[in-house]
Amino acid sequence: MGKRGKSGGRARSAPGVVEVPKGVAPAGPVEGVYYIDTGDCELVADQDNSTGWLLKINGVMSSHIDLADPLFLDFEYMRWMAALIESRWPPSSSAGSPAGGGHKLRGLHLGGGACSMARYFAAVYPDARQVVVELDGKLAEYVRGWFDLPKAPVLRIRVGEARAVTETLTAQTRDFIIRDVFAGAHTPRPLTTAEFTAHAKRVLAPGGLYVANSGDAPDLKNAREDAATIAAAFKHTVIIADPAMLKGRRYGNMVMAGSDVPFGHDPQLRRRLLGGAVPAHLWDDAQVRAFAAGAPVRHDPAPTPSIDPHRPPDLTSSAR
Repeated sequence: MGKRGKSGGRARSAPGVVEVPKGVAPAGPVEGVYYIDTGDCELVADQDNSTGWLLKINGVMSSHIDLADPLFLDFEYMRWMAALIESRWPPSSSAGSPAGGGHKLRGLHLGGGACSMARYFAAVYPDARQVVVELDGKLAEYVRGWFDLPKAPVLRIRVGEARAVTETLTAQTRDFIIRDVFAGAHTPRPLTTAEFTAHAKRVLAPGGLYVANSGDAPDLKNAREDAATIAAAFKHTVIIADPAMLKGRRYGNMVMAGSDVPFGHDPQLRRRLLGGAVPAHLWDDAQVRAFAAGAPVRHDPAPTPSIDPHRPPDLTSSAR
């Protein structure tokens, strides 16, 4: 969580603390601060949108959702993710064609928040089946009650740690995976390593997409390492971000994606990215690899050797 990059929708502070008895599902959104398993979340009405709500988690802006329109994404990086996935699997609205082009996509969302992206794709691809992995069980309960999300099997929320859940999934069972997990300003390191990325790749079906929200400061150190790690795992990569972010002029979000199938040259995708409220550029594989050049691929820490308390000490010595 901990998502940033919102455009529009000015929030006002919630007036107080709301405590819901355990086991009681909230009936619709009510402004306030709610205690959850990992701290607290704040639900704030969007002053610019009478049906919009913003969700903060432990003081950090996480999500926006419009109760009247699941196709409205207020955060620009979410719109970039949506554009990328729809470029790979174009929805169809032509006469006689099923909604969503009949794509029976299988999606995995690592990081829940308000489930804005999963709700969006459920509207775009009605035949899709999606799982959202959310660490905080109480937050998942609140979100279900507040936002009237699609029910299982269209959208399931699985409570658990994102890496642990990913490692248990069957190979080649997801068409896309979205990594959008934050602890404060950064994604937890265990979700950014080559070892984790290999698990994500294993879970993807042929032609699948691994899409990551990478937040960083102007030095872009984190983004370069993220890009290097994803590029080491996949044959083809892209990055989407606004020009100021790509030039290291501000803190913000980059959308990175990897696939073993070429992304191709979709002029409609580029027009869509440039036509948003925050115009974005798309870097192709060569540009991504040039950006990541020299940055280390992240790895899990080496396991610490265990000491057997019953093993006799080694008394050999090289001392003479």
